Amino acid sequence: MTKDFILDEIVPVAPRLHSLMEGFKDQKVLVIGDLTLDEFVTGEVERVSREAPVLILRHEFTKQVPGGGANAIYNFAKLGARVKAVGLVGDDSQGQALLDIFKKSSIDVSGIFSDDQRPTVTKTRIAGHARQSVTQQIVRVDRKSDLPPGDILQDRLAQYISSQLDNVAAVVCSDYGDGVLSKIVIEAACNHPRVIVDAQKDLIRYTGASLFTPNLPEAEGEVGYPIDDLASLRRAGQDLLTKTKAKEFLITRGEDGMSLFSTQGDHQCIPAFNKREVFDVTGAGDTVVAALTLALCAGASTWESAVLGNLAASLVVRQFGTATAQIDQLQHALNLLIEQAHESDK
Repeated sequence: MTKDFILDEIVPVAPRLHSLMEGFKDQKVLVIGDLTLDEFVTGEVERVSREAPVLILRHEFTKQVPGGGANAIYNFAKLGARVKAVGLVGDDSQGQALLDIFKKSSIDVSGIFSDDQRPTVTKTRIAGHARQSVTQQIVRVDRKSDLPPGDILQDRLAQYISSQLDNVAAVVCSDYGDGVLSKIVIEAACNHPRVIVDAQKDLIRYTGASLFTPNLPEAEGEVGYPIDDLASLRRAGQDLLTKTKAKEFLITRGEDGMSLFSTQGDHQCIPAFNKREVFDVTGAGDTVVAALTLALCAGASTWESAVLGNLAASLVVRQFGTATAQIDQLQHALNLLIEQAHESDK
């Protein structure tokens, strides 16, 4: 990020950004997502097995955290929102673990239904280390079904969503391609006036939603051509707006920041706040969506919301694994940016 950008655009609005962050608390949002349990199994390498040329680990700990659409839901809760979660879990211990995590964070799970035909999507990462050495991932085991949810479950999800639309300030669709966001569910969700979509592909299914937040590869996949310069970026933004009939489009571009497009033909750029301390981008998009949506609910412009979403993402990419940000961390990070800007100006 350039010093001029901080001084000219962020410093003057810093008090307002702080005020908007205070408004995150108790915002009511409905988040529909493909729920995943991320599981991390870690141990110390003891020896090579005699049964096969594989390592034997002595188990040290297992960590379970929300992943996929569940991470989006968790991010909202950590930022102080009153979240109604919508999705499916299997009739298994992994699903119960996810529900327990949500309940401890005061997340309303009345919109999460049990699917006895499909397991809870679980991604188990097994990692090991030698004594006093760096821990490294060895293998990942995914547990999921390629079958779509049954019609009865899809109807239950859609009915629940419809019953809650008048009670929330925004609806968020966190689509990881695992089947929860079916046609009938999307139709129910899009009846709300403020729908934010974070989907990996097939964005046209959400035609008419308020705002889309794809990353650069997802945007390229949707428009069908590479986005490798300013001209193609602007073309893609307008093509995506036309294709989806959205009011606004936010393309997240990693270290190149974000690009915001509107139906008025505007193109605004938000540079990345953190380029040097990037350790893991897992789940950063979920953090962007959570902070951005809550800012919109608190009365922010989309540009202000994108700035706060970018700030939140700059915190979670500094941590390994799926992570979240909290309001006090965001406020501290903003204060540091302002201090750095003033120091640079001396």
